[in-house]
Amino acid sequence: MIRRDRSGKCLSVVAPAYNEAAVLDLFFEQLEPVLDACVTTYEIICINDGSRDATLPILLARRRRNPRIKIIDFTRNFGKEVALTAGLDAAEGDMIVPMDVDLQDPPGVIAEFVDRWEEGYDVVYGLRADRSRDSLLKRWTSRAFYSLFNTLSTVEMPSDAGDFRLMDREVVQALRRLPERSRFMKGLFAWVGFRQVGVSYARPERVAGKTTWRYWKLWNFALDGVTAFSGLPIRVWSYIGGVAAAAAFLWALVIVFRTLMFGRDQAGYPSLAVFILGGFGLQMLAIGTLGEYVSRIYQEVKQRPLYLVRSRFGWDQDADVGRNYSIVSKAS
Repeated sequence: MIRRDRSGKCLSVVAPAYNEAAVLDLFFEQLEPVLDACVTTYEIICINDGSRDATLPILLARRRRNPRIKIIDFTRNFGKEVALTAGLDAAEGDMIVPMDVDLQDPPGVIAEFVDRWEEGYDVVYGLRADRSRDSLLKRWTSRAFYSLFNTLSTVEMPSDAGDFRLMDREVVQALRRLPERSRFMKGLFAWVGFRQVGVSYARPERVAGKTTWRYWKLWNFALDGVTAFSGLPIRVWSYIGGVAAAAAFLWALVIVFRTLMFGRDQAGYPSLAVFILGGFGLQMLAIGTLGEYVSRIYQEVKQRPLYLVRSRFGWDQDADVGRNYSIVSKAS
């Protein structure tokens, strides 16, 4: 690998925020000294993802103190994956670091990310070394999801790796070429490839505020991930149908044989009901699986922009900050 030099390079931090007023000041107080020590110049791109609290006023106040803070203000909540996409679209640095503002992604780890980037790695992702603070159910479901994803998909996603990572600008340019509407960023980060390495870190608890992630939301997020990177869930129904058809044919032969050998077979109502209900259930599962893929096709063909921007702070108003957005109004 060819070594790099951080001298004169710019680092972009991409930080989505949704109702994070309680933690923003502490986030900047911890992040800014780390960036000052790591690189010559930096920018912090904060995406206000339709917050209903004082997130935007606090961001504007912080920008008045540090003009290297830039703000993208969405017209509504579009979700974290889309907010990350907006930040990556707008990032101008040679290194780009997406991270959460709740300080569960420790800013101090960025220094180690930059060290590994200098060694020649294009992607340096964070690995959660200790998840003992998570509930047993969350740890089990997380392991199950990563195992299922890596089994079904041709793309291998590192277990216990989140969005917190450093990416070379070349990697981000490749990500910008992926226009799909159903965004599963962890999968996209893995799909582009490049030279990747993991860095372990202890993930602390959220310092303030409450997480918006709930198990139903996580379930839908996992469903998006599997359907975005594998066709096996829909393909498997061809095999299930084949097995069911073969079983029905064999059962028909058994009935014919018993009728010829022992007289007319009097099948009971319970067995008939079980076959009907079982077959109906399989059909509904197959239709539901097909519907998941069709709904994603529907989202793609509508060609709506991924997000709408109410205002931007920190860019020339004539500058293009991404291909996936539409500006409703402008700000300086």
